[in-house]
Amino acid sequence: MMAACGSTGTTTVESTGNDSTAAAASQQSFDANGAMEFTRQQCDFGPRVPGTAAHAQCADWLMATLKASCDTVILQTGTVQTATEGKLGIKNIIGVINPQATERLLLLAHWDTRPWADNDEDEANHRKAVMGANDGASGTAVLLQLAKQLKETGTSLGVDILLVDAEDMGVNDNEDSWGLGTQYWAGHPHVEGYKPLFGILLDMVGASDATFSREYYSMQYASGFVDLVWKNAAGNHFINAQGGAVTDDHIFVNRAGIPCIDIIDMRSDSPTGFCPVWHTIHDTIDGIDPATMGEVGQTLLNVIADLTE
Repeated sequence: MMAACGSTGTTTVESTGNDSTAAAASQQSFDANGAMEFTRQQCDFGPRVPGTAAHAQCADWLMATLKASCDTVILQTGTVQTATEGKLGIKNIIGVINPQATERLLLLAHWDTRPWADNDEDEANHRKAVMGANDGASGTAVLLQLAKQLKETGTSLGVDILLVDAEDMGVNDNEDSWGLGTQYWAGHPHVEGYKPLFGILLDMVGASDATFSREYYSMQYASGFVDLVWKNAAGNHFINAQGGAVTDDHIFVNRAGIPCIDIIDMRSDSPTGFCPVWHTIHDTIDGIDPATMGEVGQTLLNVIADLTE
């Protein structure tokens, strides 16, 4: 069944058993507590809704944090058309590691949060902003911690960390209303003719009971890279199973000609296809488990180790 990052629906998962093992495990251990702290620091700003003071303050902090870890940091500003709020200014933030390397890996997550908790069971909360501890901050935090560790150890691989804005401004039944920051970047890449080996999107990677199955569009566009990542998967949250289809930032990266996969928490037992706090006021730091982010971060380290063998 179709499941969109911004629509209710269901996700079907056919379990084939979890035989994913890290084939080229990194000698470096991912610091899950560091990722947890980066999650907390984002939430301390409040909901990071585009156009708000919290959003602007967090953007400055993200820039400063990446500058401590990356060789180059780029702030990409632009204007996008939203489905309901008119034109909107956005800030995409790109951290470049090892810029001289010709072989590159794209890692991305959205850092904005949804202006409306429209999936909350209490309709009185539907116009309140979402904190986005899981939906936004967790994926961003894993990438910030990864950049910090790559700075410490070095890598021969080029790594580009893309933190995209305005992912969560979408409305149901309008696929192109989602991922607005990514759509802007796809039309205005930070490097002319940018062609990494492939991309990995992180979305909602912080829940203790997260389930990361092989997302449908990832398999359609980039099945070989799904195999590579799942081969290197760490822990039990990655399952070797076919997941549902999700409209997410990776769709627009793939349409730009860059194969990209989505590591996203999908639930077969949820009416939305996602975790219960998705697009509610309950997506807070209390629901984040550093162990889950640790498995995702370790998986990325394992993939980088595999690519540089």
